[in-house]
Amino acid sequence: MPPPSTNRLVIIITLVCMGLFALAPELDLSVSRMLFRDGGFVGAFTAAGDAARRVFWDAPYVVLAGFLAAYALRRMGRIRRGPDGRAVIFLVATLALGPGLLLNGALKEHSGRPRPVFSKEFGGDWGFRPWYDFRGECDTNCSFASGETGASAWTLAPALLAPPPARAYAVAAALLLTVATGALRVAYGGHYLSDVTLAALFTILIVLAGYRWYSRGSKSWI
Repeated sequence: MPPPSTNRLVIIITLVCMGLFALAPELDLSVSRMLFRDGGFVGAFTAAGDAARRVFWDAPYVVLAGFLAAYALRRMGRIRRGPDGRAVIFLVATLALGPGLLLNGALKEHSGRPRPVFSKEFGGDWGFRPWYDFRGECDTNCSFASGETGASAWTLAPALLAPPPARAYAVAAALLLTVATGALRVAYGGHYLSDVTLAALFTILIVLAGYRWYSRGSKSWI
């Protein structure tokens, strides 16, 4: 289990980022402006960007499918080592609560924040809103927060279930995927920096809370 200090550190980082983007919303605009060239965002509608986005989109669900398959094979006696039912609950619940319910179900549907591509600052029709201002013109599937980044951040959950010799590498891979997904979404003009940063942090907090529950009673890899 990650030490309690890790959980506290993530909470502190989350609160600092929330305050930073609230007090200095121009950070969002500055980063997006750096990626806006010749009337468009540098990552939008490029073959490489589209291919990377497809990989990033599929990766969390491929990982989940692999764990579910391993659980089923263990239950059928085909393999001796693999995740138990508690691990499956942990994975499915954190994916459903984080990227599913919180990000896509609540925030994206009610925040009202226009995406960069729809904002006046980048040739759109709607005014820019900081992440905490829910009075924007967007009606549904809004900018805050990034569901795709949250789904990538969720891969921390299966990474924490990796056997100890491989766990550090799995966690590093999950964090790298999260950063890459967030960077691509900003480069696409689909999200602001605060959208992807807070989506990742919110999801990581949910994963860490779920892992505390999971680790209290699981013997999944014996």
